[in-house]
Amino acid sequence: MTDIKLLEHLESFLTEKRLERFNKVLPQRTKHFTVATEDVYQLHNTSAVIRSCDVFGIQEVNIVEEVNTKRIDREIAMGAQKWVDLNRFNTVKDCIKSLKQNGYQIVATTPHTNDTLLHEFDVTKKSCFFFGRETEGLSDEVLNAADCFLKIPMVGFTESLNISVSAAIILQHVTTKLKQTQINWQLTEEELLEKRLDWCKKTIKSYEQIIENFYKL
Repeated sequence: MTDIKLLEHLESFLTEKRLERFNKVLPQRTKHFTVATEDVYQLHNTSAVIRSCDVFGIQEVNIVEEVNTKRIDREIAMGAQKWVDLNRFNTVKDCIKSLKQNGYQIVATTPHTNDTLLHEFDVTKKSCFFFGRETEGLSDEVLNAADCFLKIPMVGFTESLNISVSAAIILQHVTTKLKQTQINWQLTEEELLEKRLDWCKKTIKSYEQIIENFYKL
């Protein structure tokens, strides 16, 4: 359980503008949807996906680094990695197992399987959208584990979009549609408190010292 008194004490060190921003952003966060990237090679693509998740209120991003293990490009993510929770996995198998244990259906985003078009997607289901490598796309392991396939309608000669563009289009659509439903898509009260504490930690430079002093009182 979050220590409310500690949280209130920490928030007293935030500027009024920062606290107001936290209070505005947090109610728009959700774990109803999440995103997973599978061995994306280009750092800027992963970073751009993280940024899109932050923009559209997706609180968690799952990163599989089975083949390509690289640090997140902080510059391109423009600080988004501070506000979005990153779950990192060494194998696709572990990632899928974790997601299913948390009640997510696996949604493979692919332009090659005409299963569900974006405007037809059922947003009521707790879902993880999987995005694959730039050239190869999603692995057979993800495709075989997928509960459904999602396709962005395209009418040009180009068969696919960059993954960061695809992620932005999909997330904007599903989050907008989700907020028009009666589904309880927001974070729980405890999750909100935990995130407020976490964001304080990532904002206040003397965080550890303040906590130490607080418990000495």
